[in-house]
Amino acid sequence: MNNFFPKSKVDIVGCIPCTHENGAWNAPYMAKNKWNKTLCAVALAATLSGCSLTPEYQRPAAPIAAAWPDFAKPGGARRIADTVWQRYYPDPRLQGLISAALENNRDLRIATARIAEARAQYGIQQADRLPNLNVIAGRNASLTPAGASAFTANAIHSQRYDVAISLVSFELDFWGRVASLSKAAKANYLATEAAQRAFRLSLIADLANAYLSLQELRERAQLAAETARARAETRELTAHRRDLGVSSDLDFLQADGAYQAAVAERASLERQQAAAENLLDLLVGQPVAQMKDLPAGRSLAEQDIAPDLLAGLPAEVLLQRPDVLAAEHKLIAANANIGAARAAFLPRIMLTGSVGTASRTLAGLFDAGSGAWSFQPALTQPLFDAGRNSANLDVAEARKVIAVAEYEKTIQQAFREVADLLNAREKLAEQLAAQQANADAQNRRLKLVEARYGVGIANHLEVLDAQRESFAAQQGALQVRRTQLSAAAQLYKALAGQDSAANEAGE
Repeated sequence: MNNFFPKSKVDIVGCIPCTHENGAWNAPYMAKNKWNKTLCAVALAATLSGCSLTPEYQRPAAPIAAAWPDFAKPGGARRIADTVWQRYYPDPRLQGLISAALENNRDLRIATARIAEARAQYGIQQADRLPNLNVIAGRNASLTPAGASAFTANAIHSQRYDVAISLVSFELDFWGRVASLSKAAKANYLATEAAQRAFRLSLIADLANAYLSLQELRERAQLAAETARARAETRELTAHRRDLGVSSDLDFLQADGAYQAAVAERASLERQQAAAENLLDLLVGQPVAQMKDLPAGRSLAEQDIAPDLLAGLPAEVLLQRPDVLAAEHKLIAANANIGAARAAFLPRIMLTGSVGTASRTLAGLFDAGSGAWSFQPALTQPLFDAGRNSANLDVAEARKVIAVAEYEKTIQQAFREVADLLNAREKLAEQLAAQQANADAQNRRLKLVEARYGVGIANHLEVLDAQRESFAAQQGALQVRRTQLSAAAQLYKALAGQDSAANEAGE
């Protein structure tokens, strides 16, 4: 215990209007009269109540680099603080879905309710720092039968009426135990609030990603349906050419196989599309199909989600993320719990009392001379607890070590997430440009091969190969475009985009 106890009484109580010499208190003015003694006792109690054994909180140094890696370029045209999500996601249908999700999502409701729970817990803990006064009105009546009393042979009937204001077990917080618990409860409340903000940002990003994925699957399914129709026409043409003796059975089987492959791809994409619609319903919190007032959506090429966000220095960006703030508040709570665990080793003074009026009859309850009071201070000093307090202190210190590690890990994960997304922002743009150019080239090649095949210059195998390459290139372009848009959505969350109620109104 000596590793955290103050070295002297002055260290414990701070500025007390008494001094000590050689371990003995020197307070000559306290002996003048009873009034001075009372005043000094009150001053001592007030001073002691301001003491705290909670370690001084210091934010751990962020275990990350001072700048983003060279491959993660932080430059951008827009500051994240000035970009509300309505402006970042211009698709009106997506905006409507996000607004509905922020109102109806069940997980978000749970997170919001947890804020109310943590706020109430903080209120309960804060109430322990002030006296709790109750008004008591009661009647006590008893009858002692004859022969049961050692003082009289007659039956004894007694009654008493009381009205009083009572103080119930108020702790003088000399060592800051109650204050530390209150501080920990407040930090837990703030951590819950920050966690809810982090969940809102994640919900917005997840819903945008689900919407974009659904749009990708719809466009890919439409492309597969168009490809199946084109291959069906090719199969019919090949069958006709076979009947005329121009094409062989092998050509027909190749055309039929290509058609069946396109049908299978269309069925697979339609299955994935249905699953994506179910996911979107879950995130929104209601069936999207029943939302009649939703505007029409945009295609992937029309989304215009420009990830041109400016990412400042890592310390400026990451310390504003709500998940990092939540981890720090949990660390503050763990630090405060150490102070409460330390204070458990020291004496606790509890005050119980009441003041009011009492009488043997109800009519005389408020007569002159019926005043009554009681005052019952109690001091409790731990004597033997089989190591319980020491174990509680060890638990509190271990939990702080865990909280520090979790805080540092959260920052490291946030650094990695932002760095990856900054790199993806540039590389996905390059990849999409190349993939789209490939799709355009393969489409032109397909038209050229089909024209050559129509005049008998190209064979059927060249047509099938061109069809497969064009279809794969167009599907790949859609996938890369959706990946780029999803990365932009995740970057908005990673940089702690704005999602407050004021910003939702477009301020």
